[in-house]
Order: sequence, then structure tokens, then C-alpha cells
Amino acid sequence: MVNPVSPPGAKRSLIPLGLFILLFLGSGLYFQAQAVEYAFYQLPGHVAIIPALMLAIWLHRAPLQQSIDVLIKGAGNHNIITMCLIYLLAGAFASVATVTGGVDAAVNAGLSIVPSAWLLPGLFIIAALISTAMGTSMGTIGALAPIAAGLATQANLDPALVAGVLLSGAMFGDNLSIISDTTIASTRTQGARMADKFKENIKISLPAAVLTLLLYSFLTSATAPVAAADFSWTGVLPYAAILVLAVMGLNVFLVLLLGIVLAAIQGSIFADYQLAGLGKDIATGFASVQEIFLLAMLVSGLSEFIKQQGGLSWISAQIQRLTGKLKLAGNKAQQLAIAALAFSSNLCIANNTVAIVLTGDVAKDLAQQHQITPRRSASLLDIFACISQGLVPYGAQALLLGASFGISPWQVVMNSFYCLILLVIASFVILLRQADFNAADPETA
Repeated sequence: MVNPVSPPGAKRSLIPLGLFILLFLGSGLYFQAQAVEYAFYQLPGHVAIIPALMLAIWLHRAPLQQSIDVLIKGAGNHNIITMCLIYLLAGAFASVATVTGGVDAAVNAGLSIVPSAWLLPGLFIIAALISTAMGTSMGTIGALAPIAAGLATQANLDPALVAGVLLSGAMFGDNLSIISDTTIASTRTQGARMADKFKENIKISLPAAVLTLLLYSFLTSATAPVAAADFSWTGVLPYAAILVLAVMGLNVFLVLLLGIVLAAIQGSIFADYQLAGLGKDIATGFASVQEIFLLAMLVSGLSEFIKQQGGLSWISAQIQRLTGKLKLAGNKAQQLAIAALAFSSNLCIANNTVAIVLTGDVAKDLAQQHQITPRRSASLLDIFACISQGLVPYGAQALLLGASFGISPWQVVMNSFYCLILLVIASFVILLRQADFNAADPETA
């Protein structure tokens, strides 16, 4: 239980976190004013957090070695290390699947079955399926944006609308995929099984996706034919395999390892892939997740300082004080608090995974005190962090789409209809669904 009396310095322990946000957000705003591309990524998060860690060590008021021990304890947290290892395997799978033709096959397989009259809902479905299979919204956007930009011109569609469709579909999979870094972060911080979190999520995400499809079907006016490049259906098999295996509840480490093996075998048999290059491609995948790997560890180290000095307890107490004023049955107010934590943190950080890691301990504390199941708290963290990420114009997704389509990132997020619909549906689900109570959910595998 949270001690209602916060220890001295509890609020002060949050200052380093504020410095991190100020540096990361402030530098992004500055570079954006200077018209620098990818303004919010000129000062990477894992670099911006270093001054914050230095300040946290100084505020700790302890011998240097003791402060370093606190940092290492946080960075070496069991859940964080597990999360980082999964990141490595997910990056390796994405890399191997890309060079063996899996991404191109998945994209063109989808385009080959999309009628021109259903171009917008078709692109949404393609983006949603690919991002669910790949576990990355950025990878999905990177693969689809060049194709979609050409289709927008070919079909005489508003580029901002098409960009919004891709962002919507990409965020669907980013939120729902069992190999997404947000899923990994939310399940590990909350102690939930990935399959349980997926089942909890899809009850909210699927209705939002259906409504989004209906909206896009009304907005489609294209009649030009959609051309897909030649592809092999075998390239889709590794993605389909890991999705099915993960939903079945197979251990995520085994799922990703099997995915890497299947992608490599598929490529060697059907795509002239040289198995001698497998090690290099896996290493490339490892390197691709270096930033989020380091940032997750360093954020956890910063969180340990805040936790030891009572900052997280103070935050939790303030949230409970505010939500206690809401006259809602059961633990609905606390569920709203978890949602608000994830949403607002991501508005500051513009990185949904980092937002989940930052708020994970507070969310778990609230969930345990009010008997909210781990699967529900993990689902809320992931959903609302991804909603926020799909609505911030300074997020990586909106910036990449803006550059790809030659439009403002503001125009992109203004057409992110899925995220807006998901925000409404998820909020109403919390308010209208029966209160959630913990029934001793098993630990994550």
C-alpha cells in the first residue's frame, strides 16, 4: 500500500525526470522552429537522459558508488533485462524477414487483393496486418509510405488522408502485436501474459478498427486500378507463423527464435537468400533496436532513483486523491488514472514505449491496490500510450509520413481517425464495462 505521508524530497526526486522531458521536448521544439527534419530526434532520448541521470545522482546525496549502485539496480531490473532481450530478438526477426523478402511479400500480397473502390480501407487493413505481424509502426510506415504516396497520386486521393490511413493502421498493430515493443513493455511491467493482454486489447481495438473501416469506405472515391509488384506468398509465412504461435501462448523467446529460423529457411529456399549472411543480418537487427534498448535501461535506472526517494509513491498518492473524487463504481476511476498516466506521459516524451516504462511502476501499484488484473492494466497502458503516439505531430511516425508525402505532420495526425475513435471507445469501455477485479492472473512467461 502507498504510504499517504510522502518522505522528504519525494517531489524533488521528480526534478530529473522533468529535466529529461525538458531536454527531449525542448530540443525538438527548437529544431522544429529551425525547420530541421525529424526535429524531435536530433537529440536522441538515450542521450537526453544523461544529464537527468547526473542530476539524479547529485540529488541522491549519497556516496558516488552508492548512487551508481542504485542506477545499476534500476537498469538491471529483471523485467527490463527481459524486455531488452526480447527487443533484440524482435529486431533480428524484422531484419531477417526484410532481407528475405517477407516485408515486400506482405505488402504486395495485400495490395493484390484490394479493389480500387476500397483503396483507403484496403490500405488500412494492409497496414494493420503488417504492423501486427512486424510489431513496429515505424517499420510498417517505412515499407508502405513510398507505395502509398504513389497510389495517392495515381488515384487522385488527398495525400494527408492517405497518410492518416497508414498511421491509423500502423498504430493498430503497434498496440496489438505480441512482438511490439509496447506490448513487451506493458506486459513485463504489469506481470501479464502476452496472450491474455492480446485478448483484452482486441475487445477494444477491433470495434474501433471496424468503425474506422466504415469511415474510410465512405471517404474513398478512387477508381484507378491498384498495381502490386510480383511477390511470393511464401514470404508471408514467417509472419503468419509467429502471430499464430504467439496467440496460442507459446513463450515469446521461442516464438521469435522460430520466426528468425523460418524467415531464413523461407528465404534460402524461395528467395535466393544466402544463409552465410544470417549472422550479419541478425546483428543488423540487434543494432536497429540499440536506441530503445539503451533508453529502456537508462529510464529504469532513473526510475529507481525516483522510487527510492518516494517520487513514485507521491505520484500514486496524488492520482488516488484526484480519482477518489470521481464517483465511479468499483475501480473504474483507477483504470482512468492508469490511462491518463500513459496518455499524458507520451504527450511529453513522444515515445510510447518509454512512456509505458516510465509509468509502469505507478500503474502496477494502482492495479495491485485496487485489484485490477495485470492484463487490464497492461492493456490500458498500451492502448492509451499508442493513442497518444498516433496524435502527436512530433512523433516519429507523423514526421516520417509528413516527409514521405511532402505534407505537414499536423495534417497527418489530423487524419489519424483510428486513434481518435479508439480514444472514445476505450474511454467508454472503462466507464461502461463491469469493473475489473484481479483473479490471481499468472505471471508472464
